[in-house]
Amino acid sequence: MPEKNSSSATQPATREATITRIFDAPRALVFKAWTNPNHMAQWWGPKGFTNRSCELDVRPGGVIRIEMVTPDGTAHPMTGVFHEIVEPERLVFTSRAFFDKDGNPKIEVRNTVTFEDHNGKTKLTVKIVIVRAAPEVERAVAGMEQGWNQSLDRLAQLLANA
Repeated sequence: MPEKNSSSATQPATREATITRIFDAPRALVFKAWTNPNHMAQWWGPKGFTNRSCELDVRPGGVIRIEMVTPDGTAHPMTGVFHEIVEPERLVFTSRAFFDKDGNPKIEVRNTVTFEDHNGKTKLTVKIVIVRAAPEVERAVAGMEQGWNQSLDRLAQLLANA
């Protein structure tokens, strides 16, 4: 299991979180797990979720489309756009989810992921900033850091088996 260092919690005023982890894997491999749809589909989402589809067009302006499925079979599509890619150092992307009947997202999040060499391992930092969230998704906002930590646990398992 990787070292866990949650350095801030989601707060109503700032609506952001920063999560830092050390993975026992080279930086290039960890970066690939974030940019290869076959890899990302195996770890993205909270514990118990699966991904029915995962499309990544990893370039500035490229889209992200992931359809997460809960253990009870409920589908949760997520879309987004990549803004910055510096291989193997940094990814910046926006994600949108919980769409209304007209296709408008009820939540939009800006994610900045950095990958640093750390004594032969990789220090990964994920900064999550909620750009906008409708009141009806407050439960998801409150569970954001827990969901990210579960996703990163799943990433650690994938990397350990690589």
